[in-house]
Amino acid sequence: MSLRTIRLELARSKEFPGGNPRHFYVLKAPLTSDGHLDVDAWRKQKELCTVQRSTGDGEDERGVLVHTAGRRWAFSYVPGDDADDEPIFKLDRHVFKPGEYLSITEHDGIERTFRVASVT
Repeated sequence: MSLRTIRLELARSKEFPGGNPRHFYVLKAPLTSDGHLDVDAWRKQKELCTVQRSTGDGEDERGVLVHTAGRRWAFSYVPGDDADDEPIFKLDRHVFKPGEYLSITEHDGIERTFRVASVT
């Protein structure tokens, strides 16, 4: 299974009524034919499942997609340090197709909604 590149952009909110494409994540992960995360393929190539995070006002961060205790998915930027992890609400249940939404709890502890902008 080949990896797909998924771009997530901050969805509309009170602060950004039109969303914010400068606040984004670019995730590389294997997907099933119906657009769900392919967990079995992830296990085989998890070191290749990377993430880039940008808020548009600082340096980008680079990390990996991890599956932690309690069946929780997260983006991790410092290996072995759970404190920096950004949990993703029910990642394994989401469909990665443009226009779909998912929630990520960012470093500041705030859960924000992101829209799938593209899958290539």
